Amino acid sequence: MKKELKILISNFLLFVIIILFINACSYTQSASKRILNKSIAKSYDIVVVPGVPFTNEKWSLAMKARVYWSKFLYDKGIAKNVMYSGSAVYSPFYESEIMAMYAEAIGIPRDHIFIETKAQHSTENIYYSYKKAKKLGFENIALASDPFQTKMLRRFIKRKLNRDVGIIPFVNDSLIAMKPYMTDPAINYNQAYMYGFVSLPERESFWKRLRGTWGLKIDLTAYN
Repeated sequence: MKKELKILISNFLLFVIIILFINACSYTQSASKRILNKSIAKSYDIVVVPGVPFTNEKWSLAMKARVYWSKFLYDKGIAKNVMYSGSAVYSPFYESEIMAMYAEAIGIPRDHIFIETKAQHSTENIYYSYKKAKKLGFENIALASDPFQTKMLRRFIKRKLNRDVGIIPFVNDSLIAMKPYMTDPAINYNQAYMYGFVSLPERESFWKRLRGTWGLKIDLTAYN
């Protein structure tokens, strides 16, 4: 019991430290709270959550934070649906499918969960998910992620996608209050395995990957 308590405290402190580090290079918490308050009044048909690599047969704290943030937005009625985006990029598991499994495990109804499996870069996460969401008939769409990523993608969204797409960065107090460090549900992750997988660094040079990060390799015909 004492050992379990130490692990719990350690996980909590690590979770908080990672969130604080992310926020140091991103939206401030006061800015995130203002954005969240505006989002509560608006509400979205669907929010897009970019993927995180799944390694060591468990979700990382970064993935856990993003999934729990989407759960918070769903529970509050800010997001009516959630789309997780991500191919198998750095590990042989489709990031979007893994996140969808965890989302369902922590309480988001399966019929309100969608996935997008083409994206290999953050710019592609929002671009492909936006295109797929529009094709499915969703109108009001937002990006929901950590304050660093939402700030990094904001310009891309406004200049290359649609100025009406919202952004909803983490609010630390709201996220930590959900106690995500307490829960580690089991999922059948083998269902998300990609056979014949080759990691992105093995397939592409650094410069090609950088072009993908900048949104210069997007398939403009996807989900048309």
